[in-house]
Amino acid sequence: MTSYVVTIPGTLHETLTDEARSVLLGALRPADPQGTDFGAAEELDLLSVDTEHSRFTIRLEVEADDSKGAEAAARRIAAGALDKAGFTIDSAPLGEPVITGIDAG
Repeated sequence: MTSYVVTIPGTLHETLTDEARSVLLGALRPADPQGTDFGAAEELDLLSVDTEHSRFTIRLEVEADDSKGAEAAARRIAAGALDKAGFTIDSAPLGEPVITGIDAG
């Protein structure tokens, strides 16, 4: 297995309240890329939000056999966390995941 950092952009069609942000971060925390050497070195944020333009970016560390598996796992984690925070696929659609780091160990 290889560790990947996957970045997923998205759009907010509803307001991200403080409560929803807290739930979202809690759900994403196990996949925080700060646990990787490149995540700590690059000071990657788990969640970045641009409220002015209704955009967000989620960065996750996942273990997978290949990049396609990493992208799929990251999308599942992100979608599940957004769901827990009260967002739907329509209220916070995700863009295409991108591999932004690989640690083959």
